[in-house]
Amino acid sequence: MLSCMPTRTRPPSDTPRLLSMADIAQAAGVSESTVSRALADNPVVSARTRAHVQKIAQDAGYRINPVARCLRSRRTGIIAVAIPLVHQRDQHLSDPFMMTMLALLADALTARGYSMLLSKTARHTDGWVVDLVCAGHADGVIVVGQSFEHDAINAAVGRGVPVVVWGEQLPGQRYATVGSDNAEGAALATRHLLEHGRDRIAFLGDERVPEAAARLAGFRAELARHGRTPQRNLLVRASFEADEAYRAVKAMLAKGARPDGVVACSDVIALSAIRALGEAGLRVPQDVSVIGFDDIAMAAYSHPSLTTVRQDLPGGAALLVEKVLAAIAGEATTTHVLAPVLMVRESA
Repeated sequence: MLSCMPTRTRPPSDTPRLLSMADIAQAAGVSESTVSRALADNPVVSARTRAHVQKIAQDAGYRINPVARCLRSRRTGIIAVAIPLVHQRDQHLSDPFMMTMLALLADALTARGYSMLLSKTARHTDGWVVDLVCAGHADGVIVVGQSFEHDAINAAVGRGVPVVVWGEQLPGQRYATVGSDNAEGAALATRHLLEHGRDRIAFLGDERVPEAAARLAGFRAELARHGRTPQRNLLVRASFEADEAYRAVKAMLAKGARPDGVVACSDVIALSAIRALGEAGLRVPQDVSVIGFDDIAMAAYSHPSLTTVRQDLPGGAALLVEKVLAAIAGEATTTHVLAPVLMVRESA
C-alpha cells in the first residue's frame, strides 16, 4: 500500500528544513486552508493575499505535493484517451491519423494543465470505460472512434462518467460527439469523380465502423443523385491497416473488377490502393482516379499527390478537450459536426 505520509526523520543539523503548509500559514498570518487556496490560485482568496502567500512559498522553495493534492481534491489531473479497436485488433496506433490526433490531444490537454493517459482496447470488456475513471486513473475520458463500443460508452455516461467521443452521431447516443460530416465528405469525393467522367467508382472501407458506414451512405446518396447505383463488385470491405487494405484491393482486381475511380475511407487505404493499382498496370490518375479521407501529412507528398477529404483535426482536438473538461465540471455538452473540405491534388 502506497503511503503519502512523510517519513518522520530528523534532518541533519546542517540541512535547512523545508517549510510545510502550516509554516507558510504561520508566516503569512492566515489559515492553512487559505494557503491551500492561494497556492491553487483560487479567486476566493484576494489577489493581494494570494500574491503574499505565493511569495513566501516561492522564497522558501516550497513545492506542492501533487499526490497529496489529488487525494485532497479527488482529481487526478489526467484525462484518459481511449482508442477502441474491437473491430480490428491488429490496427496499430502508429497509423498516421491516430498519431496526429493523439499529438493534438496531448498538446491541447497540456495547455489546460492536464496529462494524458493512453488506453487501447482491442477486446470488449464490460465496464471498461467506467473503470478508467472509477479506478482513479483519470477524471474523464475522450474516446477516439466508437468501433463496436457504442453501448459501452452509453453505459458509462449513464453511470455519470464524463465522456466525449470523436466519431459519428448514432441513434440513441447519450454522449456528445465531435467529428466530421462523414456522409458529406464522401459525397464531395464521389461528386468530384462523377463530374470528371468517372462512372465505375469503387468504395473502400469497413462499413461496420460508424464513421465508415456514414461515408458509405454519403457515397450511395451521391450516386443516387446522379441516377447511379453502386456496383456490388466495387464495394470492398477494406481495413484501415495498410497491408490488409492493399490485399483487399488486389483481391478485387483479381476478380476482374476494373474501377475508374476510387473513394477510400482513409488516406492509408487510398495509398494502399494506388500501390495495388500500379502493380496491376493501372495508372493513377489516367486510368483510375483515387480520393482518400483525412488529409494526413504525407498525402501532399505521395506520388501522385493525394486528393483527399480533409478533416479538421486541430479544431476537433480542441473541442474534445473543451467538452470533456466541461463534462467534468458538471456542465451539459453538445455534439459538434465539423465541415469537411475536398483537397484536390494529382490523384484525382
